[in-house]
Amino acid sequence: MSLVEPDIEAAPWEGQGAADDGPYRRQIAFLFARSRFYRDKLAAAGFNSAAEVGGLAGIARLPFTEKDELRASRSADEPIGTHCTATRDEIVRIYSTSGTTGTPSYIPLTAADVEVWVRTSARSYGASGVKRGDRIVSTYNAGPFVAGAALDAFARLGLCHIPVGTGNTDRLVLAVEKLKPNVVALTPSYALHLAEWAAKRGVDLAQSSVERLMVAGEPGGGEPAMRARLEAAWGASVTEAMGIGDISPSLWGECEAKAGMHFSGRGFVHFELVDPASGAPVPFADGAEGELVLTHLVNRSAPLLRFRTRDHVRLGFGRCACGRTAPRVRCIGRTDDMLIVRGVNLFPTALREIVNEFAPATTGVVMIKPKAPGVRQDPPLPVLVEAADPSRAELAERIRERVREALLVTTEIALVAAGGLPRSEYKSKLVERP
Repeated sequence: MSLVEPDIEAAPWEGQGAADDGPYRRQIAFLFARSRFYRDKLAAAGFNSAAEVGGLAGIARLPFTEKDELRASRSADEPIGTHCTATRDEIVRIYSTSGTTGTPSYIPLTAADVEVWVRTSARSYGASGVKRGDRIVSTYNAGPFVAGAALDAFARLGLCHIPVGTGNTDRLVLAVEKLKPNVVALTPSYALHLAEWAAKRGVDLAQSSVERLMVAGEPGGGEPAMRARLEAAWGASVTEAMGIGDISPSLWGECEAKAGMHFSGRGFVHFELVDPASGAPVPFADGAEGELVLTHLVNRSAPLLRFRTRDHVRLGFGRCACGRTAPRVRCIGRTDDMLIVRGVNLFPTALREIVNEFAPATTGVVMIKPKAPGVRQDPPLPVLVEAADPSRAELAERIRERVREALLVTTEIALVAAGGLPRSEYKSKLVERP
C-alpha cells in the first residue's frame, strides 16, 4: 500500500503535538492580527493576546466555535462572516454549503489554502489503494461545494476522472458499462440505491469493472453489515472517507486494512475529542469515544479555532499494515441526530446497522419517526423498516427484540414494502421529526 507523502504519513505519531505547537502559536497570532471574530471571542473569554493563549497544551481552556456563531457574524457587508481573514485579492476560490438549513455559508480559500485542501484530500483518498492510471467515476455535484476541492485530489493522484454527478442514474450506470472505471466515489446511501436500481433492471454490478467504492458524505460505509451488503452487490472493496466543509473536505481516509479512517490532516489541522454533553476533553486512547473538535493550523482565509463538528467518533490506535501511523476513527453518527430514549443515547445509524442484520428479509432502509419534537423521546420509538414481505409480523418482532437487546431501546417496528421509503442520490435521511 503506497503512501502519498510517506515522510509525513509514516512519521511517529507521538511527536505530532510538538510538531504542531509552533504552527498553532503562529495561527493564534494570526487570529489576533486578522480576525475580528476571534479577537472579540478570545477577549470575552479572558485572552487578550497570543501570549496569554499559549501553546497547544492549553487549547482546552479556549472556547469552542459553533456553526451558529459563524452564521450570526454574517451581514450584507460581510457575507462570509467576521471570521474571514483574507482580503479580496488574496481569495482565489469561494465555495458554499448546500444551504439546506437556510442561507448558504460561504467558505473562502487563498491559493495556499487550496493547496492544503488538495494535499489533505490526496492523502485521504490515496489511503484507499487507488493507483495512478485508475479510472474513477464521481457522483457528487461538487462544483459549487467544498467537495470540489477534494475532487482536485484525483488529478494529484494521477487518476482518470469521469465526473457524472447526481440526478442521472442511467448515465452513471452507462458510464460504468462503457468506460470500465476501476473506482466509483459516492455516498453509501447512493451506492445502495444504485445496487437496487441495477438489480431491478437485470444489471449485475458485481460483474462490472468496478474494484473499489470510495464512500463519503455520511456515516454508513464503516458499518459492518452495510459494508458487507455493498461489497456483495458491487463485487468491490468498500472504504470510506470523511471531512467537514468548514475545515477540510476530506480529512480522514480508510486504507485497505479497513480498521477505520486514518487522520490525513497532519500539519494542517489539530483534532481533539470532547464529551458532547459537557465539552470536557476526552483523553486519547484506543476505543475512546466523543465528539470531534477541529482547529486550523495554517489556514489563512477563514481559520477556525476549536470548531465543534457534531461528529461522534470512536478512536483507534496501534500499528497498521499500511504503514500510516496517525490515529483512525470510525464515525458512529451525528450528535445532533442523536435521540435519547428514556436515558439511552441512540444514534440512527446504529439502529440501521441492527436492521441490516436481517438482510435479505430487510432492504436496510429505515426511517425513525419520533413522536415528540426535540431530543428526548418516550418509548416505544416508532421505526419504519423496509421489508421484502411487509406482512411478516414475526420479523417485526424479531427486529424489535434485537434492537432492545443490542441498543437497550424499546421500539415500535412497522414494516413497509421494499421501495416504500425515500431514496437519496446523496445523503439519506434517517429521522423524520414531527
